[in-house]
Amino acid sequence: MAHTIAEIAAALGARAEGDTTLLIQGAAEPSAAGPDELALAMDPTYAPELARGRARAAILWEGAERADYGLEAAIFVARPRLAMAALTRVLDPGPDIAAGVHPSAIVDPGAELGEAVAVGPFCVIGAGARIGAGSRLAAHVTVAAGATVGPGALLHAGVRIGRGVRIGARFVAQPNAVVGGDGFSFVTPEKSGVEEIRETLGERAEIRGQSWTRIHSLGGVEIGDDVELGSGATIDAGTVRATSVGDGTKIDNLVQIGHNVRVGRHCLLCGQVGIAGSARIGDRVVLGGQCGVSDNIFVGDDVIAGGATKIFTNAPAGRVLLGSPAMRMETNVEAWKNIRRLKRLFAQVAELRDIVAGLVHKDAGIDGDRDGRG
Repeated sequence: MAHTIAEIAAALGARAEGDTTLLIQGAAEPSAAGPDELALAMDPTYAPELARGRARAAILWEGAERADYGLEAAIFVARPRLAMAALTRVLDPGPDIAAGVHPSAIVDPGAELGEAVAVGPFCVIGAGARIGAGSRLAAHVTVAAGATVGPGALLHAGVRIGRGVRIGARFVAQPNAVVGGDGFSFVTPEKSGVEEIRETLGERAEIRGQSWTRIHSLGGVEIGDDVELGSGATIDAGTVRATSVGDGTKIDNLVQIGHNVRVGRHCLLCGQVGIAGSARIGDRVVLGGQCGVSDNIFVGDDVIAGGATKIFTNAPAGRVLLGSPAMRMETNVEAWKNIRRLKRLFAQVAELRDIVAGLVHKDAGIDGDRDGRG
């Protein structure tokens, strides 16, 4: 679908000049942009590439001069990534899901579908499930019995929503995300080796056989409004109370949120983050890729953890963390600087040792001469 420069500028809340009636079919990098595409040159470093492309219009940085690049039209933005959010929203048509319920879908008679809900091929919607108005379900989506999905949801292919899960408005789940599977919770009849090691910090009285018995998950999952879930991400049901995710939180691909976890509002959990059972995550927390959070601990509001950070103990609000185990970012950086200096330090110590040893031998020789003269 084509959009005029004026329409795009309005969506971005940005200033436009030139021929604002020019129609745009898509966006591209400056060097690859064609005549009907909008060149993305929102930073001066991309300016030289405009001459290599064939774009008639571009998004430029504030302060740029359209005439310098021979453009028929231009949109000017101050914050490129924010502009990208609005632009991609305008240009993304979303999945092609036909209105209504596909003939191959199975919808229980007891399920409730709101106005203008679209249900794709081979979907299954269980008894008592409720799907809010305007929601769209792509192929092979399952919404189990008693689950609630709020209005305006978009569930991509293969998404699984478990029984009793409650989800707010405008939820987005990428392909094969799973909400409400059983938590990974098991117990042994006698005290397990894991329990013993936790108590003793490594000592074991004896090693003996043990078997695991499942603790079933009864608590479900509660998700607020405007939450997004990446491909292959999983949120396990709580044991007795619900696992919860607050409004506005964005969860990347392959993130694992364990049973009974509480995630606050407007958090950003990047790829392969793992949060163990019963951990509590505050509001506006950012966890970089492959971060790990131990069970039963608290991560305070506004904590930012760099990639691969492992948080084993409570993290105070506002702390910036890095490393395994997690420590203040500046402390971690200094520690690694010191580690890189070790080779040089060892060489210096060896040199000093040789000097000291030489002095000791020399003094011993002098003392011996004196004794001989005596």
